[in-house]
Amino acid sequence: AILEIGKSSAMLVKNEQIPGETLVEGDRIKIYVVEVRKTQRGPQVLISRTHQGLVKRLFELEIPEIYDGTVEIKSISREAGSRTKIAVWSANEEIDPVGSCIGAKGMRITNICNELKGEKIDIIKYSDDPEEYVAQALAPANIISVLANESEKTCTVIVSDDQLSLAIGKEGQN
Repeated sequence: AILEIGKSSAMLVKNEQIPGETLVEGDRIKIYVVEVRKTQRGPQVLISRTHQGLVKRLFELEIPEIYDGTVEIKSISREAGSRTKIAVWSANEEIDPVGSCIGAKGMRITNICNELKGEKIDIIKYSDDPEEYVAQALAPANIISVLANESEKTCTVIVSDDQLSLAIGKEGQN
C-alpha cells in the first residue's frame, strides 16, 4: 500500500501490516513512522502498523493520563494482529493506572482495539518486584508461586494443572 503523507509518499510493506488486515484506497489509518532516510531520490519514509511504538502512541492519543505523564507505560510486548500486553504504572497512589487505560465502560481501550482491527490488549500493573510482575503478566491464570533468579534473569512459575494452558497462552505466547 502506498500512502500519501503531504507531498511525500511512503510504502507500507506487507510485513509491516497487521496480519489479516485488508486496506483499500481511501482508507484512513494510523501508522507509526519508524525512520526517515535520506536517499538520492529524496526522503524515504519507513512506516509500520506492527511496531509496538504504534500502540504506545495510540495510548497517548486516547488516554490523557498517559499523555500528561500521570500514568507511565513501562513496557509493551506485541504480537501484531493477535495480542499486546502493556505494563502501566503511576507514581500517584490515588490513580489506578489500569483503570485509567480501560476508561469508563471500557471506551478508551475499545477505541484502541478498534484501530488495531480487534487486536486483544492486556493491561497489567507494573511492579519492580519480578515475582509480582510476572504473576500480573500471566493473569488471568491463578499462579501458585513465582520464583525469580535475579542472576540468570529468569523466573520459575508454578501453576496447577488446570491453569497450565491458560498460563502458557495461545501458541505459547505468554
